[in-house]
Amino acid sequence: MEKQHVPLKEVRELAIKFTPQEIETCINQQLQDGVNECRMGTSTDHVINELSKAEFVRSKMEAGTSLTDAMRELAKSVRRVQSGFNEEGQPGA
Repeated sequence: MEKQHVPLKEVRELAIKFTPQEIETCINQQLQDGVNECRMGTSTDHVINELSKAEFVRSKMEAGTSLTDAMRELAKSVRRVQSGFNEEGQPGA
């Protein structure tokens, strides 16, 4: 599995600007129409990936976690998922 860079600045800006419900609407718009109100982006895969991360962070923030700690939790989750796959993209380290 190819490791993906987490665009922290973009994720942080989206998490601050939009609620989880608004982000979810944007994800659905992107899937249905190929464009969304939250972000004009490149490929749909990239946009969905970025919006999903922002939704995770914003949900944590609304539950009382600071932005910094929510971003740390996101990074930790991404690393955990990435470490669960070998170079061929198969489960296992």
